[in-house]
Amino acid sequence: MSLRLSTVILPTDRWHEEGREKWRHAEELGFHTAYTYDHLSWRTFRDGPWFGALPTLTAAATATERLRLGTLVTSPNFRHPVTLAKDLMSLDDISGGRITLGIGAGGNGFDATALGQEAWTPKERADRFGEFVPLLDRLLTEESVTERGTFYSAEEARNIPGCVQRPRLPFAVAATGPRGLRLAARYGQAWVTTGDPKIFEEGTPEQSVEALRGQIEKLGKACAEAGREVAELDKILLTGFTPDRSRPLESVAAFVDFAGRHRELGFTEIVIHWPIPDSDFAADQGVFERIATEALAQLG
Repeated sequence: MSLRLSTVILPTDRWHEEGREKWRHAEELGFHTAYTYDHLSWRTFRDGPWFGALPTLTAAATATERLRLGTLVTSPNFRHPVTLAKDLMSLDDISGGRITLGIGAGGNGFDATALGQEAWTPKERADRFGEFVPLLDRLLTEESVTERGTFYSAEEARNIPGCVQRPRLPFAVAATGPRGLRLAARYGQAWVTTGDPKIFEEGTPEQSVEALRGQIEKLGKACAEAGREVAELDKILLTGFTPDRSRPLESVAAFVDFAGRHRELGFTEIVIHWPIPDSDFAADQGVFERIATEALAQLG
């Protein structure tokens, strides 16, 4: 099974200082896709520079030619399907059809209350996500949409001429629970996971592999219920949140071992964070670039 290697570039750099060159360099290194987080602020980066995901991707689209671009991930925490669909259609056009939308239910971080609302419970997030994704799908595939939902509505919302990618840009749905997996099976062109958060602190890499195996099995069952083959979906692992932490980026050999184990599980794409000094994503830039240019060839 072939494996793609992608990166995620956090939106922490001024565009005309380091930002533009990072995205260009990602293309030069041969990454399949360069993603960015879609948050208003995030964890330990909250008190430093943090730019908007969609403007950053728009700039990246004009600075690159071949590199696919995307969010990892967008959520309903501060988005509405109607305005998001218009922005995504425009971004897909500007990029010449190189956009993937990573989308998830969101969490209880800083985004959850930034608009002045109370943080939603897990059930409320799942309820909203279950309405958000189908409406966004319609908005990106139909010229005019009217829908009255419990949480999200549209009134003759128009998206003409639609996406460059047909019938719409691909969705990469982040999910591990049953409701999210059903959405991935029905609407996703890809599925995204970061592993099992319950074993991040004290678990082992071996336990993580077994947890991921279980997630893929559940995805397969959801696909069967939706009348799809699980092989139709790309399976994306965003690294850095399993018990392996940053160890796969310590050497090319370490990454090849990590990637090989996860390819055997069925993953088709592995995403590594662009190094950020003095952060949870600190890594040797030279090793990172060698992984980008050498690792896949060593996997065979």
